[in-house]
Amino acid sequence: MRQLLIATFSLLCVSSYAQVLTKEDSLSAGLIASNNSTVLSGYGSFNYSKNLTLKQSIANIDRIVLFIGHKFNKRIALFTEMELEDARVEAGKLNGSFSLEQAFIKFNIDRNNYIISGLFIPRIGIINENHLPTTFNGNYRPYVETFIIPSTWREIGVGYYGSTDRIPGLNYSAALITGLSSAGFRNGTGIEGGQLGGSLATTNSLAVTGALLYYHGNFRTQVSGYFGGSAGLKPYEADSLRLQSGAFGTPVGLVEANTQYHGKRLGVKALAAWVDIPRANDINRAYANNTPEQMFGAYLDVSYAFIKKGEKTFRGFARYEYLNMNAKLPQNGIVNKTLDQQYLIAGLSYNPIHGVMIKVEYTYRLTGEINPALIVTPYPIGQPYFTTQHFINLGIGYSF
Repeated sequence: MRQLLIATFSLLCVSSYAQVLTKEDSLSAGLIASNNSTVLSGYGSFNYSKNLTLKQSIANIDRIVLFIGHKFNKRIALFTEMELEDARVEAGKLNGSFSLEQAFIKFNIDRNNYIISGLFIPRIGIINENHLPTTFNGNYRPYVETFIIPSTWREIGVGYYGSTDRIPGLNYSAALITGLSSAGFRNGTGIEGGQLGGSLATTNSLAVTGALLYYHGNFRTQVSGYFGGSAGLKPYEADSLRLQSGAFGTPVGLVEANTQYHGKRLGVKALAAWVDIPRANDINRAYANNTPEQMFGAYLDVSYAFIKKGEKTFRGFARYEYLNMNAKLPQNGIVNKTLDQQYLIAGLSYNPIHGVMIKVEYTYRLTGEINPALIVTPYPIGQPYFTTQHFINLGIGYSF
């Protein structure tokens, strides 16, 4: 199945064109045509998940996001997003978080080019920029774009975005942003914990990103890359931990490619991403966090609208995902085959009106066997590990 996914993805990339940007794009959400200088919008999602294998279920308000934008004039605008995750935040408890998702100023140079500066989401992957719950299938964001590419990955920096009339549909972007902190890497969540997210972000580590995005007809294709440092320490601190210092010291590289087709009823999305951490051995020696040297993930998502009448849409979808967060380990890495994962997700969604989506899905997860050396509390005192698990998920997403 993995070979079929990669072959399909390659075929789609070769024949890809693209679609017109929607108003859900992060750089136009909220600031749609309006006579008001200040615009209010937002999105959120509520989910219920039942693990049929473990016979455990949870209900959660995943996130509530409030967007406030302001147009100072035709050339300069402000974008801000504030996000509450998991319903509440209490002192000393880890059950929720309140954070600033974006806060940047956009400067229009002309109709084809603009600059943004502040806390923003770089153009990497599909979900990173277009992550509203009404724009993707299923109750949860794709696992590849959660663990291989961190979801809503934002950093402080400056970015340039443009397009050219010479090649209609071609867009490009480049950005200089703050880097990662390898001290936050965790086995099982990839580089996600290394994000600084604008909170006292050190500029001892920096990163560059770039993307080529092409639209034509109903197709959208993108290739993007990231390269940045992850030490983020003073030179003498990095030396004491035997980490490579400097703006791009102890580097992390990421390359991804994705393509989408949005027809009247049929929708197809495919993405592949690869992460390289060449000095993972040094990171593990310094922080004992079992950082992998390489990670890989890919998915194929197909949907079909059975009913499409005005704003009402009823569709079915299926998505296959493969990800390996331990694709290659350094010498001092510990094998964890539970991070070699496959997902098969199938479900239905209903839009009673634009901006509201009701979702139901079945998820099958398959992983490798757990390494006995990683079991802290063995069975029967601890819970046994199941390589196959089954889930039923229900949810509602909205955006306005």
